[in-house]
Amino acid sequence: RSGGDFDAWLNSRNTVALAGVDTRALTQLIRDKGAPHAVIAHDPDGNFDLEALVAKAKAWTGLVGLDLAKEATTLQAFEWNEGVWEWPAGYPKVDAADKHVVVIDYGVKRNILRALASTGCKITVVPADTKAEDVLARNPDGIVLSNGPGDPAATGIYAVPEIQKLVASGKPIMGICLGHQMLAIAVGAKTIKMVQGHHGANHPVKDLTTGKVEIVSMNHGFAVDQASLPDGVVETHISLFDGTNCGIALTGKPVFSVQHHPEASPGPTDSLYLFNRFADSMRG
Repeated sequence: RSGGDFDAWLNSRNTVALAGVDTRALTQLIRDKGAPHAVIAHDPDGNFDLEALVAKAKAWTGLVGLDLAKEATTLQAFEWNEGVWEWPAGYPKVDAADKHVVVIDYGVKRNILRALASTGCKITVVPADTKAEDVLARNPDGIVLSNGPGDPAATGIYAVPEIQKLVASGKPIMGICLGHQMLAIAVGAKTIKMVQGHHGANHPVKDLTTGKVEIVSMNHGFAVDQASLPDGVVETHISLFDGTNCGIALTGKPVFSVQHHPEASPGPTDSLYLFNRFADSMRG
């Protein structure tokens, strides 16, 4: 169906592509030695100062301590009413909404917003540094802590105190990826830097509340430390690759979160039930 070539498509979107990489060799390197620091450089004539590039890679401090959510978040609040894709109409507008969800944007993916809207919810997206009082002033029926990049402990410096207030409000809360990690920190757990991290669209995760295994998409370099989960916090999901934590729920509260991306489609819809679970918690 394409009307042009791939190079023209990339150029029209100012997007860089990389070719000629031995991805199997790179995979082995990451598996054996962890994720290395790297530099990607471009010169049409192939003139590179390799020593300077290597020094630049070595000088990078890594993701630990980096608050990248502030670079990915929206700068002002906005409304969203687009639902998930339907053939052949495309993305429908969801006008009949009976619940209001405030999404705190740490780097939210659009399909998260679409999945939420398709459960019959009005969506308001707010910046990452929004105070809990301002979130609650919008009178939401539920709150979503979105995905995003960076170290959860770094973003958590300003986000965790607000999340703690939101948990105390009694409102239903759903966390995803970075939101999951910061929710865990907010209730007293810790996060750890992973050696390789989880990346890709073929990860088996078990829902311990149902016993079912779902194929999910993941993209994270930090994980919630299972040993640090306090009383009142239940582990709900685990990775079947390495047993790491992939979900928690608070006992006696309508609050839960997952590490993976339920809006993605590797299963293809194995994890969409989580949005319905969240919607059900808002509807009692």
